[in-house]
This record gives sequence, structure tokens and C-alpha cells, in this order.
Amino acid sequence: MGRILLIVAAVVLAFFLLGSLMGIIFGLLKWALIIGLVAVVVMFVARLFRSSHVRD
Repeated sequence: MGRILLIVAAVVLAFFLLGSLMGIIFGLLKWALIIGLVAVVVMFVARLFRSSHVRD
């Protein structure tokens, strides 16, 4: 009985650690996507202003 409880406790602890690790990974991925999207928008706006400035 003690061995079964130890295995169950280890599985529950593993799920807690896996959940927090996945949260950190998805949080970093979210911020990487946000920063990448901002960089793409800035590059697009800079290119748009540069090309409209050449036409004048």
C-alpha cells in the first residue's frame, strides 16, 4: 500500500512540475510571438514610409 501511494504521489508531483514547465514554455513562446509581430509591423511601417517618401 505504501509503495502505491508513493507512486501516486510521484505521478502527481510530475504532473505539477510538467504543468509549471509547460506554462513557462508557453509564456516564453507567447512573448516571442508578440515581439516578432511587433518587429514585423515596425519593418512594414518603415518600408511603407520609406517607399512613400521616395515618390515625393
